[in-house]
Amino acid sequence: MTKAELVELIAQRTGVSKKDTGIVVNLILENIGGALTRGDKVELRGFGSFKVKSRRPRQARNPRTGDSVAVPPKQVPYFKASNELKARLNGGAGDE
Repeated sequence: MTKAELVELIAQRTGVSKKDTGIVVNLILENIGGALTRGDKVELRGFGSFKVKSRRPRQARNPRTGDSVAVPPKQVPYFKASNELKARLNGGAGDE
């Protein structure tokens, strides 16, 4: 599902215009991204949580040449699905 499809679906189900729905969806995504940028954890009950994990610097290999390459440390986003979402995906008790 793309963001445009999500906006379309929400607009249809709520009766709110696609323009207004798009604004709300963009604000939600901007705020999730902003929270992660600040190092905060974002928890959406029944869906999952987003947080930032730190990756240590490491040595890697260029697959074409075999040369060693230094990979710097970095921050990466991480998503963990809630137990309710996992149950819904697997046909468990969380089905609605």
